[in-house]
Amino acid sequence: MQSEVLKGLPLCQDFTAEQLDLMRPIFIYCQEPCGTVLFEQGDPAEYLYLIIEGEVYIQYKPYDGPALTVARIGPTGVVGWSAALGSLFYSSSAVCATDCQMMCLRGRDLHNLCAEHPETGEIVLQRLANIISERLRNTHPQVMAMLEQSLRIRVGESLIAG
Repeated sequence: MQSEVLKGLPLCQDFTAEQLDLMRPIFIYCQEPCGTVLFEQGDPAEYLYLIIEGEVYIQYKPYDGPALTVARIGPTGVVGWSAALGSLFYSSSAVCATDCQMMCLRGRDLHNLCAEHPETGEIVLQRLANIISERLRNTHPQVMAMLEQSLRIRVGESLIAG
């Protein structure tokens, strides 16, 4: 089953049998129920999650305000990419918005794969970069809407107080 799941992930599509054999041991299949916190902002960045089914909220908590949902990531999306980037800590939190099926891998296992098999590692990193950059592009309108809403609230509060 794991081989079929891996073949269906954008990260591993069109891989040769040999490349899939390299990837298979570093992936862990997991199922998490709705409400599961995959990681909290500030936790050690250990795992990268590739969503097969379900949806995950990405939340960011600024030091001076409540947590904000900055993205909703669905099937074929990736969360926890701080682990892949080599960051020590996650910069946001991830919570399962629905029951989820995912493949996860440790960031250090990905780094080892890249060091030991640079050609396959290069492809994986290129695909991760594409997935991440697409999410950042899609997140921009959400962040703008949150900022505009916050500004309207603050302006409204100032008018009432004034």
